Amino acid sequence: MVLQSLLKNCLQLSCVLRTPKAGFRSTTSGGLIIQSISNDVYQNLAVEDWIHDHMSLENRRVLFLWRNSPTVVIGRHQNPWQECNLRLLRQKNIKLARRRSGGGTVYHDLGNINLTFFTSRKKYERMENLKLVVKALKALRPQLDVHVTDRYDILLNRQYKISGTAAKLGRTTAYHHCTLLCNADKFILSSVLKSPYKGLKSNATPSVPASVKNLFEEDPSLTCEMLLDAIAEEYATQHQIDHHITLINPSDETVLPGINNKTKEIQTWEWVYGKTPKFSVSTCFNMVYKDSVLDVKVDMDVKHGRIEVCNIYLPEQWLPPALCSELVKGLTGSKFCPNETTTLATTLLRVCPQDDELHSRWNLLCENMIMLM
Repeated sequence: MVLQSLLKNCLQLSCVLRTPKAGFRSTTSGGLIIQSISNDVYQNLAVEDWIHDHMSLENRRVLFLWRNSPTVVIGRHQNPWQECNLRLLRQKNIKLARRRSGGGTVYHDLGNINLTFFTSRKKYERMENLKLVVKALKALRPQLDVHVTDRYDILLNRQYKISGTAAKLGRTTAYHHCTLLCNADKFILSSVLKSPYKGLKSNATPSVPASVKNLFEEDPSLTCEMLLDAIAEEYATQHQIDHHITLINPSDETVLPGINNKTKEIQTWEWVYGKTPKFSVSTCFNMVYKDSVLDVKVDMDVKHGRIEVCNIYLPEQWLPPALCSELVKGLTGSKFCPNETTTLATTLLRVCPQDDELHSRWNLLCENMIMLM
């Protein structure tokens, strides 16, 4: 029965979304509430893109509800090395995604709700959307002290951030999306949203740190499902539409033609890392080798995620100058990426003279270079 219901819902949405644009204006006014059955951030961000690019919103509104498995999502103009602990993300197998809207970095997991409000650009109003969320929360739990700030955040008890906001304004359509913390892992959240990288200079948009709290901490009876239903109900009431949530599969090409290509693009290295605004790294690190401590200085310029300029300053004669020069030459033009640097280091090691001490020094240097990334 659940599967039949899901297929029915998907077919209903298919009838709407696959209607030619000319038909939208006359047959699909009003509103629509949809919810993704996927917890994959790339698929869900692709749905946002698809609706923005393909759906006429001149006479209608759409509310998109979605949740993700553990993920860090950065804004369109942000630097991931500046915003989060990429090493920790790799260790814990947490995804990194770049959205097409601006704003700051957020952590998602299944204890976090994502809401996207689609309208025509003329009807775009993020403050009204946030007030709608607050009204839904108050209807669900009248005792909650929640309000919207001038920065378009929602605060709990006047001090804890439970929702952050970002938006994308197109020529004729727009969307505003926000988060809502229900029962997210705050320990992981605070750990991954803390950059360990030193000496990084960038003009990328920085995030504004804030104290956060889960709604679950205020009222343990609250669940994500309850919050989603309450927001959907309030949305339906305010916009005078049927309180019906249509489930969609974000990989279904019959419903969303071309969606899988959008999903692939969003998860490419070129999008997630390569869209980072130009930045530089100027740092020093210490290498301990045979009871001695050596100071190493590194300067790099990185553009489109690739190393444009690289200089490594080592103690004299610690490595043959030609070998160090080969490393610098190999890094120049390569991705600012531990995997690519590891491959380069391994390749160059094969052409090193067969000298155990030289190999040990080389490996130590390369390990420290990789730690910068």
